[in-house]
Amino acid sequence: MSAENGTPDDHPAGSPATPVGPRPEPIRFFGTTWVDHDSGYAARRIGVAVGSLAAAAAACLVLRIAYQGLQIAEVGGFVTLLMAVMFAVCSALAFGHTWEAFKRRPDPDRQRSLRGLLTVGFVGSLLAYFFRSLAEAPGEKLHREEYETARTQYAKRTSRRSGNPKKRRRS
Repeated sequence: MSAENGTPDDHPAGSPATPVGPRPEPIRFFGTTWVDHDSGYAARRIGVAVGSLAAAAAACLVLRIAYQGLQIAEVGGFVTLLMAVMFAVCSALAFGHTWEAFKRRPDPDRQRSLRGLLTVGFVGSLLAYFFRSLAEAPGEKLHREEYETARTQYAKRTSRRSGNPKKRRRS
């Protein structure tokens, strides 16, 4: 450590080894590449879009097999209809909840209470992830707003007056 300013001797102040100010929050599958859109950001977006769409298609295939199982078991039209409606409604609600979570942080208590609904409606969540990844990294806009706000607040806190206040003239 340097005795003058408290910085390490081997790294000057403000160097990449000593980050200054708030750090961006990583996003799943993207890390912090969303800040400058570097290090394969576009390829990651394409991969997330393709992956989430493939997962949604595979999930629909599994649901189709489950539907056929109900047909084979001959449980009746009402139960079959009830299961189809349940998955459709839960998927629609999960899509809406996931889409809104990309715009603002969800309430943790509400998130905990909706866990079952989001599990049943996982196809809707996957589709929301797919559609959002076509425009940006899912959650990027929210993270960018929070990061810019934190940087602005940090700049305000660290801005200092020039000169020594002890040497100011008193009127």
